[in-house]
Amino acid sequence: MNNTGVRAVEVVVVGAGQAGLAAAFHLRRIGYRPDRDFVVLDHSPRPGGAWQFRWPTLTYDKVHGMHALPGMELTGADPRRPSAEVIGGYFDSYERAFGLRVHRPVRVLSVREGGAGPSGAGSSWAGPSWTESAGAPGRGRLLVETSEGSYAARALINATGTWDRPFWPRFPGQEVFGGRQLHSAQYRGPEDFRAARVVVVGGGTSAVQQLLEIAPGAAATTWVTRRPPVFRAGPFGEEQGRAAVALVADRVRQGLPPRSVVSVTGLPMTEAIRRGRESGVLERLPLFERLTPTGAVWDDGRTVEADAILYATGFRPALDHLAPLRLREPGGGIRMDGTRTLRDARVHLVGYGPSASTIGANRAGRAAAVGIDRLLTEDPQPADEDAELAGILAS
Repeated sequence: MNNTGVRAVEVVVVGAGQAGLAAAFHLRRIGYRPDRDFVVLDHSPRPGGAWQFRWPTLTYDKVHGMHALPGMELTGADPRRPSAEVIGGYFDSYERAFGLRVHRPVRVLSVREGGAGPSGAGSSWAGPSWTESAGAPGRGRLLVETSEGSYAARALINATGTWDRPFWPRFPGQEVFGGRQLHSAQYRGPEDFRAARVVVVGGGTSAVQQLLEIAPGAAATTWVTRRPPVFRAGPFGEEQGRAAVALVADRVRQGLPPRSVVSVTGLPMTEAIRRGRESGVLERLPLFERLTPTGAVWDDGRTVEADAILYATGFRPALDHLAPLRLREPGGGIRMDGTRTLRDARVHLVGYGPSASTIGANRAGRAAAVGIDRLLTEDPQPADEDAELAGILAS
């Protein structure tokens, strides 16, 4: 920390999931020193990113497409162990192997221009006010306010994923339904639904996995989706992968909220899914019109009695802390060139949009590190860092 209570660093990485760790690895490989030139901040209680919150019955052999982090393979994993344990342990070993020194649990409250006054400055700010002497937006430092203090960073890699923003759809009658309503993020296993009548809402991988787990012990299950699900048979090669990513990337370029990569690739036709379709468990209905105290009603008069509604309806990017930077376009998304946001070259998003898959997150982490290094080395840091900070801090 300098005498203002703000710690100056080159780069702040927000999030220590797959994308954040990949970015930190490549920053270190380029020559940036962990906890000196860059810091990694993670709000989770332990290593593992969003994986640590997955339900216990999601064992490692059920995980689809987990890609190893750069520089260290995941080997010898017991396929019968919960994926949260396997991947959490792997991430922990990775952080220690490369000395990434992740700060946790640390909550990032906001990221703003160095020229803006910190929130709560009157009571909690440890030094002078932050003033417009920081220079034009996009050129000075970013003020990253966190639960452990504030950082003045020349660039930021945001890798916060989506787990903290589960999407809850709204239906008429939700407030009167007498059973349990929960999101897939709260799902802890099929035992909670034994002998229950369950409606699962959503057409993604989590919906299918959880439905197939619940069905054997439930009294009845009903699967509803907004659109008919697309099941993908046969190999999914590099060419198909590029085409799927391109569709997501196109939305991002237009400034629209990204769709998940899975939404354009379809559901892989695994043996478990094949059996689920043959048994009728994966027989899909369109969305119901409304909920009643005892179940759901469709517009054609169909009714289903239910004890629980499970919303496996996905997540949205967790980006509220970036709101002061005004990165969003009128369409609701953030336009990007690669991983760099077009509205602010200092800010890179990894694990967002087309890089939301595990292999995409690895590549995005490298691209962000290289792009930021190029930005910072083309605009060299003054020799006297404290003198520069003095220029953006007013007494």
